[in-house]
Amino acid sequence: MTHRLQQGPVVLTTFVLAALLQQPATPPPPPPGPPALAVGAQAPDFSIPGATRYGTLKNPARLSDYKGKTVVLAFFFKARTRG
Repeated sequence: MTHRLQQGPVVLTTFVLAALLQQPATPPPPPPGPPALAVGAQAPDFSIPGATRYGTLKNPARLSDYKGKTVVLAFFFKARTRG
């Protein structure tokens, strides 16, 4: 019986060490994003799904549709929620 009691901690330690060795040491770094634009630089053309208070638009909104006009992008963290 003493022999079986001594095996318990050895088996448990082996399983814990095996589990720890399978964990990656550090997560891989995220891929680099696009470079930031300089202040005053022209933004590249992009399109986004458009929405109004009545719902989403059929066609996406493109930045090039507003060429020559002032465009302000406003991001709301909790837009269209009760928060």
